Amino acid sequence: MGYRADDDYDYLFKVVLIGDSGVGKSNLLSRFTRNEFSLESKSTIGVEFATRTIRVDDKVVKAQIWDTAGQERYRAITSAYYRGAVGALVVYDVTRHVTFENVERWLKELRDHTDANMVIMLVGNKADLRHLRAVSTEDAQAFAEKENTFFMETSALESLNVENAFTEVLTQIYRVVSRKALEAGEDPGSLPKGQTINVGGKDDVSAVKKSGCCSA
Repeated sequence: MGYRADDDYDYLFKVVLIGDSGVGKSNLLSRFTRNEFSLESKSTIGVEFATRTIRVDDKVVKAQIWDTAGQERYRAITSAYYRGAVGALVVYDVTRHVTFENVERWLKELRDHTDANMVIMLVGNKADLRHLRAVSTEDAQAFAEKENTFFMETSALESLNVENAFTEVLTQIYRVVSRKALEAGEDPGSLPKGQTINVGGKDDVSAVKKSGCCSA
């Protein structure tokens, strides 16, 4: 993938990270986008997002992943944060049961601000802290099934399932987009270039890249 220019992609998908403060959202982001982990826990200040490009089928998908910027401490994430998002990772800390209890509130806020086609992954982070576990995998799995979301346990520290969680979300978004194209009678491999993918609302950030096969 190294030979591609940074802006050379077929799809751009906005994905948001939400969940209580201190559950490891920023480390999940840095592990996936830069393969870095910081032991120093510091609150994110200001809106932060990072990008990473992956391949799904034969398409190049660029993920624009947004971190909450610490706003969750004030229980007020602005609607602008959610605008245009087509995927979300709702993160809790497997060692702090209260962060799991609050997932329901996060899901409600997410669904109030986004489209029904939103791809949602419930993420139980810090799975490396086995001796401190307070939320069982079974309870979280049952909750995810009830809420009709995907589910994965991760460890940003050990790099466990971080890649899988993000890749699965992006792949499922791609499937939604392809299915919508088919339902519209279009060839999913030739979506109207340069048009916004209407997965989310009218202010959708996520879009299909304009075609230009041979730009330098």
